[in-house]
Amino acid sequence: MSKYAIGVDYGTQSGRAVLVSLENGKEIADHVTPYKHGVMDSILPHKEIKLGYEWALQHPQDYIEVIERSVPKVLEKSNIDPKDIVGLGIDFTACTMLPIDEVGVPLCFKDEHRDDPHSWVKLWKHHAAQKHANEINRIAEERGEKFIPRYGGKLSSEWMLAKAYQILEEAPYIYEEADKFVEATDWVIMQLSGTLLRNSCTAGYKAQWHKQDGYPNQEFFKAIDPKLEDLTETKLSGDVAPLGTSAGGLTKKMAEATGLKEGLPIAVGNVDAHAAVPALGVVEEGKMVMAMGTSICHMLLGTKEVEVEGMCGVVEDGIIPGLYGYEAGQSAVGDIFGWYVDHGVPKYIYDEAAANGRNVHQYLEEKASALKPGESGLLALDWWNGNRSVLVDTELSGMMLGYSLLTKPEEVYRALLEATAFGTRVIVDAFHEKGVAVNELYACGGLPQKNPLLMQIYADVTNRVIKVADSVQTPALGAAMFGAVAAGAENGGYDNILDAAEKMGRVRDEVFTPIPGNVKKYEKIYQEYIRLHDYFGRGENDVMKRLKQLRLDDEE
Repeated sequence: MSKYAIGVDYGTQSGRAVLVSLENGKEIADHVTPYKHGVMDSILPHKEIKLGYEWALQHPQDYIEVIERSVPKVLEKSNIDPKDIVGLGIDFTACTMLPIDEVGVPLCFKDEHRDDPHSWVKLWKHHAAQKHANEINRIAEERGEKFIPRYGGKLSSEWMLAKAYQILEEAPYIYEEADKFVEATDWVIMQLSGTLLRNSCTAGYKAQWHKQDGYPNQEFFKAIDPKLEDLTETKLSGDVAPLGTSAGGLTKKMAEATGLKEGLPIAVGNVDAHAAVPALGVVEEGKMVMAMGTSICHMLLGTKEVEVEGMCGVVEDGIIPGLYGYEAGQSAVGDIFGWYVDHGVPKYIYDEAAANGRNVHQYLEEKASALKPGESGLLALDWWNGNRSVLVDTELSGMMLGYSLLTKPEEVYRALLEATAFGTRVIVDAFHEKGVAVNELYACGGLPQKNPLLMQIYADVTNRVIKVADSVQTPALGAAMFGAVAAGAENGGYDNILDAAEKMGRVRDEVFTPIPGNVKKYEKIYQEYIRLHDYFGRGENDVMKRLKQLRLDDEE
């Protein structure tokens, strides 16, 4: 009898359930549930309570609706007997965190707290804790904290510690009322299994937990604020479990809601991009996986712990057991292309695209493909949403250089594609120069299979072969694979992720190979990019930050 697993992929705007075969990783059925409340970045959902600049919140009930709607739909579409499903896993954006009470109820569900924005889920791209991240980084550097180099020298405003500190400073009542701060992925697993376990991936990359050393010491937190001294003993307390661990069996309540069998093994949570790595069959060093969508998360496996500038973290067993998992990232990629199409493309391009039976992205890609590297004379810095690696600075902003009265929309579009490729090149070079090999690139996510021009540009700019995932639901496939590991071979699953990857991980036959002439031309353009990158990004000219501060002054 064939066996199956379900992976649930929680993105920024929606969640997707995918039923996959354990024999070969093929997707049998999938279903998407858009979040009813989306991303809350201006007001709370129930009242006209305005949010501040760079806030990004979500409603935890939206996550449960994904389970309750999409899982029954994939069962219905596939006509698979639930008894043949051996496990379930999920992946999630991170750090997406929320405060809960002692029984796991989100504080935003309570009438007395729901009017306070700090009681809600803080989405990964909530950047309003930047000043708190700055203070954490300043004190960590002053004290010479040894954990900081593991995260490229700076902690991000997107991560757990900065968000927890923001809650303490701006909503001390919420901080005191919260029994714990948890990742949304761990909270959803708690709803499925009844057990709260912190998965080692999010704890390691987003909350600075270390397999040998644990969390940063209490003296460090006390130096930030005396009220933070016991943060890790209280608000961040709880067992940290390796990826693939079973959090327990599906509860009776959730079994009734989904149609799955009670007691179904549920894997501990995972991060979306990290779950994608074994889904491409990548389980060894020297191969970098790029999860490409609205942003890019770069994952790389190594055999030793090395300090690399601007990396988002290095965690032992963080992606694949027995290896060090490195993470870096770009905080906007597809978002930049979407912004340009939505706000910068003239009407005549829309008309021409419609007349040619194309959407605007497809039409611009076709026109941009006719251009040669350097032909437009344009060069951009890809910081529309700040810089995650290697500068780790959300206060940086985007820039386009070389406009003229002859500049065409497709030239701007291509320059934006190239800028994101240059950003990836900076990351690749940072690892390679520190002795962490990057021999091949693998790509998954929404962009690689939609935009071949983009992938060729990345191959040319990095001078590396790029392989593309065969699955269009790579994170969900990876989550399902970990669900199968949680079940174990004796229950029809797998005993480890290496065995699962061998059978279920897939890439396409087609690869993108660097074109020598393009490589040579892009090398010259990249050197100009690096000059601008360092000039605006390393403190020689902080005009981007000054302009942002003027905007904040006006809002205040």
